[in-house]
Amino acid sequence: MTSRDLVQKYFDFFKDKGHVVIPSAPLVPENDPSVLFTTAGMHPLVPYLLGEEHPSGRRLVDNQICLRTDDIDEVGDTSHHTFFEMLGNWSLGDYWKKEAIEWSYEFLTKELSLDPNKLWITCFEGDNDAPKDTESSEIWEKVGIPKERIVFLPKKDNWWGPAGLTGPCGPDSEMFYDTSGKSHGTKCRPGDKCGRFFEIWNDVFMQYNKTEEGKYIPLKNKNVDTGMGVDRTTAILQGFDDDYKVSDLWGKILSSTEETTKTNYQGDNKKALRIIADHVRAAVFVSSEGVYPSNKERGYILRRLIRRAVRYGKMLGTDEPFLTRIAAAVVNNYGKYYPLLSEKKDGIEEIIKDEEEKFSLTLDRGLKEIDKFEKLDGKRAFFLYESYGFPLELTEEIAKDRGQEIDQKVFEKEFSKHKELSRTASAGMFKGGLVDASKDVTKLHTTTHLLHASLRRVLGEHVAQKGSNITSERLRFDFSHAQKLTDAEIKKVEDLINEQIKKDLSVSFETKGLDEAIAEGALHFFAEKYGERVKVYTIGEPSTSSGPPFSREVCGGPHVTHTGEIGRVRIKKQEKIGSGLIRIYAVLD
Repeated sequence: MTSRDLVQKYFDFFKDKGHVVIPSAPLVPENDPSVLFTTAGMHPLVPYLLGEEHPSGRRLVDNQICLRTDDIDEVGDTSHHTFFEMLGNWSLGDYWKKEAIEWSYEFLTKELSLDPNKLWITCFEGDNDAPKDTESSEIWEKVGIPKERIVFLPKKDNWWGPAGLTGPCGPDSEMFYDTSGKSHGTKCRPGDKCGRFFEIWNDVFMQYNKTEEGKYIPLKNKNVDTGMGVDRTTAILQGFDDDYKVSDLWGKILSSTEETTKTNYQGDNKKALRIIADHVRAAVFVSSEGVYPSNKERGYILRRLIRRAVRYGKMLGTDEPFLTRIAAAVVNNYGKYYPLLSEKKDGIEEIIKDEEEKFSLTLDRGLKEIDKFEKLDGKRAFFLYESYGFPLELTEEIAKDRGQEIDQKVFEKEFSKHKELSRTASAGMFKGGLVDASKDVTKLHTTTHLLHASLRRVLGEHVAQKGSNITSERLRFDFSHAQKLTDAEIKKVEDLINEQIKKDLSVSFETKGLDEAIAEGALHFFAEKYGERVKVYTIGEPSTSSGPPFSREVCGGPHVTHTGEIGRVRIKKQEKIGSGLIRIYAVLD
């Protein structure tokens, strides 16, 4: 059974149970500022889990694309992935544990023909927040799972959510498949790392809403949220204990990885090849949604994935750029199911190529510096970050290989001496999401606002920012427009920017509610990044009888206080990077 056979069989089964198929939501959440990426099928359904009526009804089924990096250090084994597809069936205040568990058992044993004697179950053992889930265990016993194959585990193992700090959550019941049938002792049970059991499905019973105060309040409607990983389940159905052996998911990608690194998928090479293949697959999907490598938020995750893949390629002896060929294999493999990948293929490859080339220039030098260090510590980790672009996590991983540990507090202390820490809505979501706030970067950040406003005046209000990246040397700005600018248009935009700089316009900001900022006309093209309270930066005098200010945008900063601080701006080059998408590079003269 192929992965697509599994997806179709899942859809057909639950459609017969009254469910409606809904499309996957994007990886970049549209209406959830609490997370960087969609990590589970519940993200786009949170309003409906809290009681809002879904237009497709109360029984839903989907195949959601997800990205998780919290266990990125586990990637490289046979079953962990950063990007993955998650099958799920949903009950929004309709059926409850009895139906969910009975259907799970029926699908696994009858539709997929898995051996019921190899199924093991885990349930929530209870704590001060919620009672032991004996209701689920009793249902499992009734369908045929004996008590000795039902294990009760704590919240860290058998509780799902909330996805952010607050929101829907509840106990879950996980299904594991015994792939070996061999006892590894009394300490080997589902949830352990003894290699005997593989989790294949998870039924989450969302009956609580966690508040900001940390309290668990019963939800108005009880909801069922289930998740079945496509990679892992397909591998089990094909008799593999290694996801990467599933040919229709990984065949082309892994073959390309072997070919470009001139290695074979065997022995000590396996871990590095898995990491490269996994990270490139994830990078392709992330970059297809308009994310660009940077030092903060989603861009930082993408940068980390690409740079980690480059490092492992280097460990395999690869000296030439190689990731774009693997990226092409990913697009070729998934494009028929996810058309956006094919539409954005050129832009995806360019994003990955640019980041790979940038990091490759400094990787060798950085690794040579590391060889000189007897001990890797926080100060040296910051030196590697500042001088060679090594993400903190990459240095931590190298230190771990050497049996050493980086003190992150020391790293942050060193960092604060030179640059300010990112203060965004997602602060604390991941380590190392740090912003370069040097003087030139600050000037270029304000320049992006001037550029944006100038483009809209010269080309029209259809122009909308689609991404940006700033270094101390230049800014890169992506925006919606059908074709490249003419020389005359470039001159108009450049002249308009420099006119505003010559006027020495004031740059000020106000903090207000996002809805209020939008109502007042502030540009806001990345609303999913913002919290309820935002900074609105205005360039020029506030709206008066003589007209609106030159620029007004929702932004986290930092910015100069007057445009005269910037100096002269020059548009260096432009590129068409996709259908209706133009990229401009600009520098300070």
